[in-house]
Amino acid sequence: MNRIPHPRALDTGTSGLTRNLLGLLLAGSASVASAGTTLPTQTVSSEESFGYRADSAAVGGFGETPLLDTPAAISVINQEMIKDQQARLLSEVLKNDASVGQNYAPVGYYENFTVRGFALNAASSYKINNRTVSGEQNVALENKQRVELLKGLSGLQSGVSEPGGLINYVTKRPTDVRSVTVSTDDRGSGYLATDVGGWFGSEQQFGLRANLAHEDLHSYVEHTNGQRDFASLAFDWNISPDALLQLDIEYQNKQQRSAPGYQLLGGSALPHHASPKKLLGHQSGSKPVTNESLNIGGHFEYRFNDDWKGNLSASRSKVVIDDYSSFAWGCYDCGVPGKGNFFGYDGKYDIYDFRSPDDTRRNDEVQAVLNGRFDTAGLGHELSVGTSAFRRVVDNRDQIMHRVGNDDGSGNIHSEPGNFARYNGPLGDSHRRLDSRQYGLFLSDRISFNDQWQTVLGGREVRLDEKAFNSQNGTERQTQRYVFLPQAALIYKPISDLSLYTQYSKGLSLGGQAPWFAENQFETLAPTLSRQIEAGIKYDWQRMSFSAALFQMRQAYQYSRPDADGRFTYVQQGQQKNTGLELAATGWASQRLQIAASVAAIRSRVEGTGTPAYEGHQALNVPKLRASLQGDYALPWLDGLALLGGMQYSASQYADRVGNVETGAYAIFNIGSRYSTRIDGYDTVFRLTVDNLFDKRYWRDTGEYMGDDYLFQGAPLSARLSASVNF
Repeated sequence: MNRIPHPRALDTGTSGLTRNLLGLLLAGSASVASAGTTLPTQTVSSEESFGYRADSAAVGGFGETPLLDTPAAISVINQEMIKDQQARLLSEVLKNDASVGQNYAPVGYYENFTVRGFALNAASSYKINNRTVSGEQNVALENKQRVELLKGLSGLQSGVSEPGGLINYVTKRPTDVRSVTVSTDDRGSGYLATDVGGWFGSEQQFGLRANLAHEDLHSYVEHTNGQRDFASLAFDWNISPDALLQLDIEYQNKQQRSAPGYQLLGGSALPHHASPKKLLGHQSGSKPVTNESLNIGGHFEYRFNDDWKGNLSASRSKVVIDDYSSFAWGCYDCGVPGKGNFFGYDGKYDIYDFRSPDDTRRNDEVQAVLNGRFDTAGLGHELSVGTSAFRRVVDNRDQIMHRVGNDDGSGNIHSEPGNFARYNGPLGDSHRRLDSRQYGLFLSDRISFNDQWQTVLGGREVRLDEKAFNSQNGTERQTQRYVFLPQAALIYKPISDLSLYTQYSKGLSLGGQAPWFAENQFETLAPTLSRQIEAGIKYDWQRMSFSAALFQMRQAYQYSRPDADGRFTYVQQGQQKNTGLELAATGWASQRLQIAASVAAIRSRVEGTGTPAYEGHQALNVPKLRASLQGDYALPWLDGLALLGGMQYSASQYADRVGNVETGAYAIFNIGSRYSTRIDGYDTVFRLTVDNLFDKRYWRDTGEYMGDDYLFQGAPLSARLSASVNF
């Protein structure tokens, strides 16, 4: 067994900032340190250390499954990489997968994403421990062991969902840990987090783990500082050798002004000399956006024998958003053609006072699954059968979007706007806008013919009952639909470490909502079907994992169709077809170097829309090529010191549906280091990350939100330093 240097390492020397951080850490944790004990030294062997590499995931089926046996493209970003990159937001995690892009993710607001060129849905695309949570929140990472990304259709796993994929957060479980982390950045932000856990009881049958965090946010966008508080508790109870109960609860409160996006100048040009640090539409009296979230989950598992087990899980996720933003949008008196939702040719824009308090989203879900293994007629079966029920409700007031200054408030991207009189009228009553219920029966059977050939056959029967109320015109829509979502895959393993697969699947997505300017404004369209075929290969070689996937996905195209009279109607017409190739490599390339690399090439086209100008070119906000690379090299001359580096590349992408405005390609470089040592008998890790090393200006997001197109610039040069101590 060859020994290697401990892979968790970073060196910041003994600078004044480092000493101040360490002093604050030890002073704020004296009570914990007095009760702690010195952990024994552990030897890390080459066979035991996986680093950034993962060999299994829970998101691909109905239990933890080896990636080699999962006929789908899955990325796993584990705790080691999250810590090294000092990630606090999901965007900082998902940058490691080239198939993911941002799709309306303003600073200070909750983030939205595209996967394989299709936008995810806040109602159904995000899960914690495989139970659906409301996506209108920035889920905290302090209590997460890893983030899993299933790329492509997931009708079998989750029922109604978007074709792009699923994001699943896996929480940390109780263990003997006492850790404190402090952090700051080049803008003076402050961060303090604790992670404490252990086992107790007469037979050590009870486990608890608590995570607490407070963050003072000093954003790179001016006037958008904020704060965040987070608390979570995980509880495990080994009731018997065959029964396990797990409970999780987490609460977060975040307050921060949101930064509105830019819009095209005159609808035909990118903003000139735009700064990522500028807050558009700034009004000194505007309030921060408050996002309060509560996620609760429970899981009970019982093993009947060595071959059969059952589990029951339930969850509730509730988010309440108070939004009082000052919003830069459009320019009605600038002579811009169309519907007025573009900035003026000279950079002028209108300023709106947006009011949407008590915007409440709640997801409730329960699922029961029976898993078993048996042989019949010479074939091996791994069977999962179960049922689920899901409910989502949305309660909010009629949104108020009032132009400030008695309909005369304006600003310009090249100057600071003045302060204008804001809206002081009444707020409407809160109403139930959506009550969506989904019931499912599902079955999945992995059939093994021999050591080389497997097939996975399954499907989910979905019943969707939905009521939606449109307060603008007083109408109510009721939808009831039954649909069967099949999935079939074939797996061939010529050797134990090599897997080739092909898969067909079908999905069902909720219909989109018509924007304000459409003739059928705020109408929610009927659910739409999507289909996918995929072929892939996965190979584990020594301590590296390689994968490749080729896919084609189709879904009905939903858009605001320009009519002959200059008006717009929101319709489902034609289809969007995305064809792509994904490549990935993760693991230890040598004894001291580990990497995580990802490349995605996607051809995205719309066809049959009845609007020829929207066809024949790459779709909005979908670059043809993306790439990501993260490296970790343990230096040989100083045990515990490692150099970190990374890169994200994106080809150009369109910022309008007709394909006339295109952003430039960009490459972002990041560097860092990690130093692991012992100070006064405590295991201590210092981390330094420097992102966007060359201060590149680029457009990271050109997506659509509620019918309007927005542009967001990427973050400028930034640095973050942290110190973690285990007691």
